[in-house]
Amino acid sequence: MRDTCVTEAIVLRSWAFGESDKIVSFFTHDYGKVSGIAKGAKRSRKRFVNTLEPFSLVKLYFQDRSHTSLVFVHACDLIRPFKDLTVSLEKIAYAFYLIEITDELTREREENRPLFEHLKEGLAFVEERGTSLSFLALFEMKLLKMAGYQPMLEHCRRCKKGWEPSSQTEWRFSLRDGGLLCAHCSLFRKETLPLSQQAVGAMVGLQEKDLFLSHSSFPLSVLKESCSVLTRFIQFQINKELKSASFVFA
Repeated sequence: MRDTCVTEAIVLRSWAFGESDKIVSFFTHDYGKVSGIAKGAKRSRKRFVNTLEPFSLVKLYFQDRSHTSLVFVHACDLIRPFKDLTVSLEKIAYAFYLIEITDELTREREENRPLFEHLKEGLAFVEERGTSLSFLALFEMKLLKMAGYQPMLEHCRRCKKGWEPSSQTEWRFSLRDGGLLCAHCSLFRKETLPLSQQAVGAMVGLQEKDLFLSHSSFPLSVLKESCSVLTRFIQFQINKELKSASFVFA
């Protein structure tokens, strides 16, 4: 008999499977992203009551199954429901966005404990402190780094010309190269986005921040520009539109 795995997990999403079961995707502390079948979850009043809702932090009990990547979900114990995320449409939109980009930028069974903690802290921040573009830009920057997609902002990816705060050089962001291109080098790329000197500075500054509680003083217009570029970059990496982006940036 296979051993039962026990770990903290955040519910990413779930969907019905047959008349009484559910397929659930979790991001776990010890095993990365795990998807499994929860037998009788649509009817159970004991094992899964209020534990398979999106954002829920749970203690997950599961077993691997032979010949399939879907694990068998034995039970979940609720640790934190993040229920205050549902008190406003803005909080709901942000929470779904955090879940979606984390889900899309990670693969099954790749352990990443710092990323798990990052998502947990992000959901807690939105629940307790509300929404802001400075938080969102910081969350995206850190997520991209932890998932292996950190944008390169120190110099032009083609000619290596360095970026400096006082520089008058015009810059663009290359989705394909994952970083800055100077005006001349950007002529050789189609998938580039304009990026102001202030927005580059904001993104560089956000890369250096460690805590969500460190509030930035960047102008709203600069944060909007930065978030727009980061979201486009994420969508380029996953090769599809983010469903929740339209609600966050409405």
